[in-house]
Amino acid sequence: MPRTTLRAARLSLVLFMGIANVTPGLAQNGLAGSYLAGRQAATTYDFAAAADYFTRAIVRDPGNPMLMESAVVAHVSAGDLDMALPIARRLMEIAPEDNIAGMVIMTDLLRSGAYDKVLADFEEGREAGPLVDGLIEAWAHLANGDMSAALEAFGRVKENTTLAPFGAYHEAFALALVGDAEGAERLFAGEGDIAFGATRRGIMAHAQVLSQLGRFDDALALLDATFGSEPEVEALRTRLAASEPVPFDLIASPRDGMAEVFLTVAGALNGEADDSYTLLYSRFAEALSPGLTDAVLLSAGILDRLGQYDLATEAYNSVPRENPAHYLAELGRAEALDSAGRTDAAIEALRQLAKAYPRLPDVHRTLGDMLRRQARYDEASAAYDAAVAVLASEDPSQWVLFFMRGITHERGGRWEKAEADFLKALALSPEQPQVLNYLGYSYLEQQINLDEALGMIQRAVVERPDDGAIVDSLAWALFRLGRYGEAVEPMERAAALMPVDPVVNDHLGDVLWAVGRKIEAEFQWRRALSFVRPGETEDADPDRIRRKLEVGLDAVLKEEGAEPLAVADDRGG
Repeated sequence: MPRTTLRAARLSLVLFMGIANVTPGLAQNGLAGSYLAGRQAATTYDFAAAADYFTRAIVRDPGNPMLMESAVVAHVSAGDLDMALPIARRLMEIAPEDNIAGMVIMTDLLRSGAYDKVLADFEEGREAGPLVDGLIEAWAHLANGDMSAALEAFGRVKENTTLAPFGAYHEAFALALVGDAEGAERLFAGEGDIAFGATRRGIMAHAQVLSQLGRFDDALALLDATFGSEPEVEALRTRLAASEPVPFDLIASPRDGMAEVFLTVAGALNGEADDSYTLLYSRFAEALSPGLTDAVLLSAGILDRLGQYDLATEAYNSVPRENPAHYLAELGRAEALDSAGRTDAAIEALRQLAKAYPRLPDVHRTLGDMLRRQARYDEASAAYDAAVAVLASEDPSQWVLFFMRGITHERGGRWEKAEADFLKALALSPEQPQVLNYLGYSYLEQQINLDEALGMIQRAVVERPDDGAIVDSLAWALFRLGRYGEAVEPMERAAALMPVDPVVNDHLGDVLWAVGRKIEAEFQWRRALSFVRPGETEDADPDRIRRKLEVGLDAVLKEEGAEPLAVADDRGG
C-alpha cells in the first residue's frame, strides 16, 4: 500500500469538509446600507467592521440566513466566538444544515464540557464534515472515559484513505495522553503503512514519546533532523541529552485534543485553501484552547497575509513573554508592523529581539531581510554576519542566508565578499537557480568570467525554464558574448514571460539593435521607458534609454568608452 502524508491529503481534504461558501454572494432588493457596507468590509477582510455591519443588517432583516452566516463568519474571524454564538443559534433554527453555525455551536458545547450533547447531535445526523465529526467524536468518547469507543471512532476515520493520516495522528496523541507510549510510538512510526508526515507538533510529540520508552538517542536524532536552535526545542534537547524521560505535554486533556482537531485541519488547509476559510479553523482551535500558541501564531500569520495588521499584532501580543514561542510571536509582530508601513518600529522590535535572543540565527536573518528590503545594505550585512556567527552546524538550507548576505555585499560595493557568499551558497545548494542566475548575471554586468556566467545561467534555466528573469539572463549572456542571433529567441521569450518589466524590454531592444532590427529596437526601448517606475526598478536607467532613442546603441556605447557592436543580421550572421 502506498504511504500517504498529511500534505498529500491536503488538496483532497476540502472535498470532505462539507462547508458551504463562506462569503455570501446573494443580494436582495432593498438591502440596507449596512449589508452593502458589510459586504465591502468582508471583501477587504476587515472582520471587525464586517461583524458590526452584518449584525446591524440582521436587525433590519432578522430572518435572512445569509446575513446571519456572514455575521457569524465575521465574528469568528475576528476572534469573538461569544458574539457569534447567539446568531449561530438563531441561524440553526432557520437553516439547521448550516455547517459554520453548527461548528460554532459545537465548539461552545465542547468548551463547556457538554460532550454527551455533541455525541447526541452526531447520532441525530448533525454534521460538520467526516473528518471533524469523526475526530471530535473520538475525543468526546475519550473525555467521557470510554477509550474503547474512542479507538473505534479513530479507526473509522482511518478507514477512509484520504483521512487516514489524520486519524492515525490523533490516535497517536490520544494514546500518548493516556500513557500508552508504545502504542503511540507505533503510530508515529507509521504502523499500518499510514504516515502522517513531519508536522512540527507531531515531531515534538514523537520525541517525548520516545523519551518515555528510553530511546533518547532516537529522540535527539529526530529533533536534529528537523529543528534548529529554537528555545522550546533546546529545552527538550537538554532533557533528552540528560536521559530524562519527558512527560507528554503537547496536549493535557481531551478538550485540548479537540482543539488539536481544528488546528490540524487549519494546518493542512494553510496554503492550500483560501486564507479566510483556514482562519475559521484556527480560531475554533483558539476558542477551545486559548493557550494553544500554535493556533494563535497561525491565526496571526493568516491575518497578516489578509492585511489585517492590527488583529495580527493583537494576536502576536497575546503570546506571553515567558512562552518559549515568544520570539516567534515577536518575529511575526515585526513583519506585521512592516506590512502596515511602520518599518522603523518593526526594525527596532527586531533589534531588541536580537538582543534578547542573540543565539538565534532566524532573528538576525529576519532583521537582515528587513534592512535589505529598505536598501540599508551595510546594516543588513551586519545582521547577516550575526546570523552566520551563531550557526550551530552547516546545513544545505543555509544557502538563503549566504545568498542574501551576498546581495547586500554586492549592492554595497563589496564584490569580493559578495562573490565569496554566492559561491558558499552554491556549495551548500549547487543547482540553486536563484544563486546561479544572480552570480552569472553579476559576472555579465562586470564583463568577467563570461563563459562561466553563461554555464551558470544555462543551469539555472534548466531548473526554472519559465522564469522570465532567468531566461533574460541567458539571452543577455549570449548578447555579452557577441552571439546576437542566438540571443533573440530567449530574449523574446523573456519579454513574453515578463511583458511589463522595463529591464527585459530594454535588453530586448539592445538585442534587436544588434541584429539590425533597429525600428523594432526603438519600439522596445519606448516600451521599457513606459514601464519605468521611479524608485521601483534599480537596474533600468531611463536617461540611458532615452539617449539610445536619440542616437542609437552604438553611439551610446562609444560615449561610454566601449566598442560599438559588430552589427549582425537577424539570422545570427
